[in-house]
Amino acid sequence: MPTTHPRCHPCEQEARFAELPPRELVAADAHWRVAHAFDSALSGWLVLVPRRHVVSIAELDAAEAAVLGTWQVALARALREVTGCARTYVAQFAEREGFAHVHFHVVPRPPDLAAELRGPGAFAFLGRPPAERVPVARMDELAVALGEALGRPTPSGRP
Repeated sequence: MPTTHPRCHPCEQEARFAELPPRELVAADAHWRVAHAFDSALSGWLVLVPRRHVVSIAELDAAEAAVLGTWQVALARALREVTGCARTYVAQFAEREGFAHVHFHVVPRPPDLAAELRGPGAFAFLGRPPAERVPVARMDELAVALGEALGRPTPSGRP
C-alpha cells in the first residue's frame, strides 16, 4: 500500500484512488499515477505522480525509477497521438505549497504555439483562473483518449 502524507494534494488524491474521475486517473500502475493538470489552460497537460509520498527524485526506489522513463516516453507518444502536439516538454520542481510531492509535468507543445509560450514559457498556462482552465468535461474526454492510446488500463479497469 502506498504511503501518503497529510496536506499533500497528490497524497489526498491517492487516498481516494478507487473513486477518482478519469482526469485524475488517466492511467496508473503500482508505482505511478497520471492525471490531467487541474489548473491548466492547455489541453493535455499531464502530471506523472509517484503513488507514495516522495519529496525528492533521489528518494525514488529502484522499482519506481526503473519505469519512470518508460512512463515519460509512453505519455509523450500518447500525447502526440491524441493531441497532435509537435513535441512534449518534461519538467519537475515540486516546490509549491501542498505539492512538494515529486511530480513530473508532461506538457504537449502544439505545433502553432506562440514563441513566447514555448519552453519554460509554457508554464504561463499553469495556475490559470477557473474561467481560463481546460473544462472538466474536456479533461475527462482527453483522459479516456489518452488511456486508450496508452493501452494501459488502470488497476480498476478505468478510464
